[in-house]
Amino acid sequence: MTTRIKICGVTLAEDAARVSAAGADYLGLNFWPKSKRYLEPARAPLVAAAARGAGNVQVVGVFVDAGIDEITKVIAEVELDVIQLHGNESPDVVMAIAAATRRPVWKAISAGTSHDLERLERWPVDAVLLDTPSPDRGGTGQTFDWALAREAHRRHPAILLVLAGGLHPKNVAAAIDAVRPWAVDVASGVESGPGIKDAAKLTAFIAAVRTAVDQSR
Repeated sequence: MTTRIKICGVTLAEDAARVSAAGADYLGLNFWPKSKRYLEPARAPLVAAAARGAGNVQVVGVFVDAGIDEITKVIAEVELDVIQLHGNESPDVVMAIAAATRRPVWKAISAGTSHDLERLERWPVDAVLLDTPSPDRGGTGQTFDWALAREAHRRHPAILLVLAGGLHPKNVAAAIDAVRPWAVDVASGVESGPGIKDAAKLTAFIAAVRTAVDQSR
């Protein structure tokens, strides 16, 4: 099993280069203006270029209830490999965004109770991201009950699950062992402050994931 790594909420070019060089698979840029990790689209090309110049990372654009025009306008400014939808988008809206952008789409779902995860198969997406419920749409540093994610994985084995919510270097190995997700996603767990990545925490997080993956083989 290979567990992919996404480092989200990157706002600085130097952090983007560090994330890419460290071997992360995905790097998230948050385009929701209310986020503490908001990145202005005008600055995004510099951050994305730094990431691509340092490694083979894929750039994920994170949007919350954004219209197709808004998303395509951002794509016109910065090349995005994946679109992550973190709002209250319906399956029909998700499908329309996927068709308009011609990009893989991930849908974030708040995992508060088992009821939240009952119909994951209705989402026409490439991956489903499970996160801790929050009005801030992620980045809280709080975990949710991983048993919910484990059950979702058991019930929907064909769906690629991205596990988010309160992950950090000291608990990510346990999360991988408990859930066996396709990918793990971290923001606050590798930061010194909102949007500012900590080099030591970043290195430790990636090392912990790699060790957990090796041990699971």
